[in-house]
Amino acid sequence: MNARESEAAPEPVEYGGAVYGSLLAASVVAGSAAGTPSTAADLVALLISTGVVFWIAHVYVRLVEQGLHPMTWRRIRAAGRVEWPVAQAAFPPAAAAAIAWALGLSDAVATWVALGVAVASQVAWAVAAAVTSGSDRTGIMASAVINLVLGLVVILLKTLVAGH
Repeated sequence: MNARESEAAPEPVEYGGAVYGSLLAASVVAGSAAGTPSTAADLVALLISTGVVFWIAHVYVRLVEQGLHPMTWRRIRAAGRVEWPVAQAAFPPAAAAAIAWALGLSDAVATWVALGVAVASQVAWAVAAAVTSGSDRTGIMASAVINLVLGLVVILLKTLVAGH
């Protein structure tokens, strides 16, 4: 690393990516109600792999937006750090499903636990984003409520899909 690279200020964490990643994770869990994945272990693998694939896609898009040339490891690492919350958001619901599975709970219960954690994480990330952006109490509450409603819509859709 040269002197210019060490002096560069790191880009701020984008909480919006974590909100998006949490919504993505909830959608993955909801999609599992259709029979894929069939086990809690499969759900954990699907959550982590989906989070990582979407993270890679977001890193690529960030690099394209900035112009692909010159392509340096420094730029790739910086984009990876900024976009990491997209992947990071998959870890709490994956951990919840893994813990439920380790406790001997059914795959269905592990799926519901993972979905609850994904929605709760989505709301928490949205509140963090609102606080960080300087929103007032009304803005923070609106962010929490909107993301809770989005999460409840995912749960409703999961329930409807699972019923068929």
